[in-house]
This record gives sequence, structure tokens and C-alpha cells, in this order.
Amino acid sequence: MVDLSEFEGISPYTDAEAAEALSKLAEFPLLPAISQKVFPNEEPDFLKNTLKSINTIDEFQVLVMQKFVRWVIETTAKNFSYDSIANIDPNKKFLALSNHRDIILDPAITQLVLYANGIPMTEIAVGDNLITSQTIEWLIRSNRMIKVVRGISARELYLSSQLLSKYIRLNITENRSSIWLAQRQGRTKNGYDITEQGLLKMLDMSGQADFQTNFEELNIIPMSISYEIEPCDILKARELVISRKQKYVKGKDEDWNSIMTGILQQKGNIHLNIGTQLTSDEIAEAAKCDKNDRYQLIRHAVDLRVIEGYKLWKNNYVAYDLLNHSFKYSDMYDISDIEKFVAYMEHQLDTVEKELNREDLRRIFLGIYANPVVTKELLAKEKHTGSILL
Repeated sequence: MVDLSEFEGISPYTDAEAAEALSKLAEFPLLPAISQKVFPNEEPDFLKNTLKSINTIDEFQVLVMQKFVRWVIETTAKNFSYDSIANIDPNKKFLALSNHRDIILDPAITQLVLYANGIPMTEIAVGDNLITSQTIEWLIRSNRMIKVVRGISARELYLSSQLLSKYIRLNITENRSSIWLAQRQGRTKNGYDITEQGLLKMLDMSGQADFQTNFEELNIIPMSISYEIEPCDILKARELVISRKQKYVKGKDEDWNSIMTGILQQKGNIHLNIGTQLTSDEIAEAAKCDKNDRYQLIRHAVDLRVIEGYKLWKNNYVAYDLLNHSFKYSDMYDISDIEKFVAYMEHQLDTVEKELNREDLRRIFLGIYANPVVTKELLAKEKHTGSILL
């Protein structure tokens, strides 16, 4: 039996703790309204009664969360697809390093795919900035959420990172649970899916062997999720515009607003790609390098899979050509696609403060959709030249 007592502050709830928390969550005043929306064919108290009857986290996932995620997809997506599920060995725990476009849906959709294919679901690393109330804590820690501590001093951050690294490694090497971890802190807001080097250093902190062994035993599988309509696109553009002139300070309940917007906003098509696991050869090649260069090669291996697996939609090609005043990808869409995207964009631009520079906002908004095309171009050029461009 593995001793997890030192991780009590960051680990998900146990079954007993989850049962107690969900019983309290059952009294949430808005629950009847949520229940009728998600489960329209059931009695208004269906969700309340279900939460009170749950004894384990697995029951919560099967009876509530899987149905909720399916409802989100059915009501806000045109179509959902995924590929390469065979890249996951159901008998081996792994670290899913994923791009991050939506706070809740990226990991939630991943869990849905794993469950549908009989693969044990992962624990999910989430920033504690999202825990803005006791109610939210009950919900997310019952959802296999690992608490990632943020907004602390450098010394505290070092100790916190060390603890998180140790927890992730212990779960995978002891075959307890797979882990879902975003490739960077916070969501990608500019359309570039690039892994943060600091995150890889954090993972290495807990290693007890050489660099190669430390990374091999994590069984890293990159994943890439792509949305035809980017969740919270205008909120991301707004933040980037404001950040150019001043330090961006989140408003009260802004994270909660982003969560709800991401869930309820129409998304068009959604696709999840599951990449191949990082190979021993790739890690061995990185191990030959000095200091930061070795992390750069691991980062590069992850980014290649994430970018290659990202599915481009018509919106991406339209935005690229609009931003660059070109017709480079005109064979990927027609005039009606341009009109539809422009009308959508202008509507979104109208939803934020009028004093924000409209042209700056439009340029950043277009970049959110265009930049995945840019990274695909860099990937193609890199394969052609043999030089690392990403």
C-alpha cells in the first residue's frame, strides 16, 4: 500500500471524502435547474438524489459526469471525433501532456473517450485559482482533480512543484493512476500550442535516476484537442489586448465566467487526437544534451505531436488569409465560409468594452484562429529542412 499522506493537500478526494462532499453538493440551490437542463426526462430532484446516493468517485463519473459531458457535446457541438486510441495501452499508466484550449472540457472530453474505450480514467491537474468556493472544491476534488498551487512565493513554488512532481511520478510508476496535465500553465490564448520548459523541469524534479530513466518511466503521451469555434475566443482576445498596455488583473468570478462560457458556447466540430508515446530513442537523444537543451528536445518531441495532431477547420484557413491579406488557402473554403466567420467575429467583438482598440482586438482574434495554421506550416518546413523551427 502506497503512503499518500504527504499529498493530502493536493490529491483528489478518496471515495469516502467524495461521497461526503457530493452529499453536501446535492443541496446546491441551483441543482434542480441544472438537473432539468441536463436530464430533461428525469424528475427535477434526479441529480440531487443521485449525488446523495453515490459512494465512490467511479460512480460519480459514470452516473453524472459522463452523461454531463455527453450533454455538452450534444447541445454545443456539431460533431465530435477522436483518433489513435490504440496509442494507449490500457494496462499501463501514463502522463497525458495535452494542449489546453478550455478550462474544463479539454480533460473532461478526454475522460469521456477513455471511459468509452474501457481505459481507466486519469487524475487531472488543475490550478487552485479555480477553487473560488467550497462548492467548487467539492465538485472538482470529487472529479479526480489534483490541486496545483499558484500565486505563491518563489520558495513556496519550488516546494509545491517538488510535491506535485513526486505525486505525478508516484501515481504512474506505482501503477495507481494515469495523469492529465496541460502542456503549459493556463490555457493557450494566442493559438500557439507550445509546451513550457519549466513544466518539464518540474516533472524531472522527482526523478531518482538519470535523465533518460526519469522521463521514460512517465510514459508521456501527447494529446491535442481542437475546436472549430475556439472556447472563450473573445475573452482571450480581450485579455491579450489589455495585457499589451497594462498588467492584466482578473475580475471577480472571471475564471468561473470562463468555465461557464466554455461549457455553454457553441463549438462547431471538436476533435481529439491521441499521439504516440515519447520513445526511448527520443529521450536518449535528449539525455545526450547539456542542461536546458535536453528539456528543449523533450519539449520539441511533445510539440511536434500536439501540432501534428491538431485538426484544422475552415475557420483557421479563413482567419489566416484574412490576417495576411492573402488567398493562400482559398481552396480550403468558399465565400460563404468567409462571410459566416466574419459575421461571427464582428458579433464577438461587439460583446466587449467599446473603448478597446477594435483593430488590435480584431487582429488578435484572427491570430487565435490563424496561428494553428502557422505552426502547421513551421512543422512542414521543419520536416523539409531538418532544422528545428518550433
